[in-house]
Amino acid sequence: MTAPHPPHDLLSLLEGVQDFSTRVYPEKRDLFDALAQGQAPHTLLITCADSRISPELITQSEPGTLFVLRNIGNIVPPYGEMLGGVSAAIEYAVLALGVRNIIVCGHSDCGAMKALLDPASSGLDAMPTVSSWLRHADAAHAVCEALHHDANGADKLQAVAEHNVLLQIDHLRTHPAVAARVADGRLTLMGWLYDIPTGTVRVFDGASREARAVPDVIEMLRAGA
Repeated sequence: MTAPHPPHDLLSLLEGVQDFSTRVYPEKRDLFDALAQGQAPHTLLITCADSRISPELITQSEPGTLFVLRNIGNIVPPYGEMLGGVSAAIEYAVLALGVRNIIVCGHSDCGAMKALLDPASSGLDAMPTVSSWLRHADAAHAVCEALHHDANGADKLQAVAEHNVLLQIDHLRTHPAVAARVADGRLTLMGWLYDIPTGTVRVFDGASREARAVPDVIEMLRAGA
């Protein structure tokens, strides 16, 4: 028999809903009235399902700005290999919503990347669905082993997380809707790696694949505007 969850967990969530309904919502009524008429996000942000990652908080974005897609390991299966929820969300964001940017956001201390590096210690034998899903990141693991074979611990975890972000951007390019709009300049691809303990983000350009600090990218974008 399954033991009941502590009631204070649900109580805390419901109190949060009540606070939103009675305090936060009235303060932003005009925004929510506009959102009730439809959405027009400018960016599809693909990130990990990890509970420590809050896209709207990290980017300081209002509701309606981001179309967020979350899964284990911020993975994008290559087009045709697994036509499921991820592929459908990407296609909808690009063709129906007309997003102008797609960001793949990985993060530090990622459990999926730990499992990729050490399947035996991560309990993947008991999680066949997760194990199958992580195969879409195998190439990142292979690149990491080739380029960072002397690294270990946090350094190796950082490296595989970075290569996974770059790999998933490559996978994005196999999706017809994405490929077409990147080709005609209507869509920009970018990779991020969010560091939980420092609150900082490193940015990977989809073309150069080089990592840059956020202030440097802001300066570049303003200069090119």
